[in-house]
Amino acid sequence: MRGKFPFHEMIRVLTKLFPQEAAPVITRLSRDTDRDPFVILVGTLLSLRTKDETTEKVMAVLMPRMKRPQDLIDIPLDELEKLIYPVGFYRNKAKGLKEVAAEIVNVYDGVVPDTIEELIKIRGVGRKTANLVVTEGYGKPGICVDTHVHRISNRTGAVTTRNPHQTEDELRKILPPQYWITYNALLVTFGKRICTPLSPKCSECPLAGICEKKGVTRSR
Repeated sequence: MRGKFPFHEMIRVLTKLFPQEAAPVITRLSRDTDRDPFVILVGTLLSLRTKDETTEKVMAVLMPRMKRPQDLIDIPLDELEKLIYPVGFYRNKAKGLKEVAAEIVNVYDGVVPDTIEELIKIRGVGRKTANLVVTEGYGKPGICVDTHVHRISNRTGAVTTRNPHQTEDELRKILPPQYWITYNALLVTFGKRICTPLSPKCSECPLAGICEKKGVTRSR
């Protein structure tokens, strides 16, 4: 099926299935802030190992305090920790956020880079985060591969890869460009609601007809 996977059908079905309000928190932040790259960057870093609902609540408190990277630098560390407290690893993240903001100010004159190559040079920014900033913050082509995208792309048979980086490389070769930005948002929602890591809900899956169910040993 490689190279011939029916991506058009997949995207059509998932777009119809999930309304806009079901989009992941970073996609909602992008819509609500007119694609503010710095908000997307901070929101993505906070969202790691944190539920969307928690990230959304924390960002609602934090955004009025940080219109630009320098604002985040100016917030005392202990106060920043309290502001983001509900998120996982909040102490490490508070320190990391200040370091990222400082690098953006000192190296990039306060402007968040708009390429994956430059973004991953910033300590603490990986490919997933960089892709989200590029796609959701700048509206440029990119494929954000997180655990859901990696799992589902392999489970359906769209790709056969061992890690998210390989999945991104393969998808860049076969995924139609018009779907690059929306692919992540749709598969994240799909992965949380139906195509779950353990015991996916195959009995109610709208993609059952095109999915190879690779690696699925137990389903509902």
